[in-house]
Amino acid sequence: MSLNSVSSAFLDDLATRLPADTLRRPEPRYLEEPRGRFEGHPNAALALPRSVQDVATIVTACNAARVAVVPYGGGTGLVGGQVMPDGPLPLILSLERMNKIRAVHPLENVLVAEAGAILADVQAAAEGADRLFPLSLAAEGTARIGGNLATNAGGVNVLRYGNTRDLCLGLEAVLPSGDIWNGLTRLRKDNTGYDLRGLLVGSEGSLGIITAAALKLSPRPASLGTALMVVTDPAAALRLLELARDHVGEAVSAFEIMHRQGPDFVAETLPDIRQPFADPPDWMVLVELGMSHNAETALEALFAAALDAGLVHDGLIAQNAGQRADFWSLREHIPVANKRIGSICSHDIALPLTALPDFIDEAGKALAALGDFRVNCFGHLGDGNLHYNVFPAKGRDRAEYDPLRDRVKSVVHDLVAAYDGSFSAEHGVGRFKTGDLQRYGDPAKLAAMRAIKTALDPNGIMNPGVVLEA
Repeated sequence: MSLNSVSSAFLDDLATRLPADTLRRPEPRYLEEPRGRFEGHPNAALALPRSVQDVATIVTACNAARVAVVPYGGGTGLVGGQVMPDGPLPLILSLERMNKIRAVHPLENVLVAEAGAILADVQAAAEGADRLFPLSLAAEGTARIGGNLATNAGGVNVLRYGNTRDLCLGLEAVLPSGDIWNGLTRLRKDNTGYDLRGLLVGSEGSLGIITAAALKLSPRPASLGTALMVVTDPAAALRLLELARDHVGEAVSAFEIMHRQGPDFVAETLPDIRQPFADPPDWMVLVELGMSHNAETALEALFAAALDAGLVHDGLIAQNAGQRADFWSLREHIPVANKRIGSICSHDIALPLTALPDFIDEAGKALAALGDFRVNCFGHLGDGNLHYNVFPAKGRDRAEYDPLRDRVKSVVHDLVAAYDGSFSAEHGVGRFKTGDLQRYGDPAKLAAMRAIKTALDPNGIMNPGVVLEA
């Protein structure tokens, strides 16, 4: 189905049905994405609705006129889902004005937020009710909860609390027809048909616009324990995870692995960031426990047991909030340092836990045979999600490697597929990875996805080119 460019006549007519100042031309920030590979249409239009009724009015008009709608959250997505570089001029729909915390229900452990609420504000509202909203990621000061839901964001606490889909009870959304789905339930059990919530979460704006969500909260751990443990290799890190679970069960909130390349990049590009180790080890694990009491004591016991088992040979346990913040600051600044160095190719991959050590070994050898690279391997080891990023050799420019970029990606993703993994663990498919989905996706699944897209969005207006190739 062909789409039409947004026109002055369309905008003039739509403006008569919306509050003043809802429509405008977009500023440059709405046309950019963090990796700088895609750029949106400078002549596109921007809508800034204030209510779900405004969103319904906008989508209804776009569907009737066959004008593409590009949903926009905080603009932090890493797979190009927030910009449309090709095709007819779209209407960018930003939810930033719909940013209220509508309700907090501490006894139910539920918070209701509009899609434009910044993740850090959702966390703060939960904390104000002595509760925890556990979704935590580096962009939480800018990312908006609607975008987190649309991409099914992960972060550092997935091991214990799950992805964003697991933290959502119900949604309010506008479907491609312009109809409002009032699915903002706070129920834990509701078997009344197909799971539209689960379908819209992770659909990257291709099936509708999320406007509000009922989110799960958790009790705040009374005692936190955070440690950096030096391990011999990734296989030892996995055995350490098993040991940690044997000791404290589900109290392991985060389990992050870091290769020394990450701290080295931080030292090179962000020298003011405090480094816990003067000489970073080859491999280390950042472990955090959240317990009702004595988390530090539990970490000390874990470290002693790991030392006896030969899994760790050094480590630091945070003695106060400042040291804990330093440990996390190192981990959270690795992506910033990566950006400053400039990667040839970045990979957000998931693997079965037991396959991780072999993958890391094989991928390193395969890339070494292809050329001279530096690899920064780090990420959420506890849930099998690695950020496996490939960089130029020291002193060489990224542009020299442009002819190898696609081959590097194929080497990594082919090996991931051979281990029954995923080429997109937590960032989504967006526009960057539609070809990968076509190459590695199960044919039956792809056919079902296209049938769902056609059924819900027959005119193809919702974020065209995202997830499924146009």
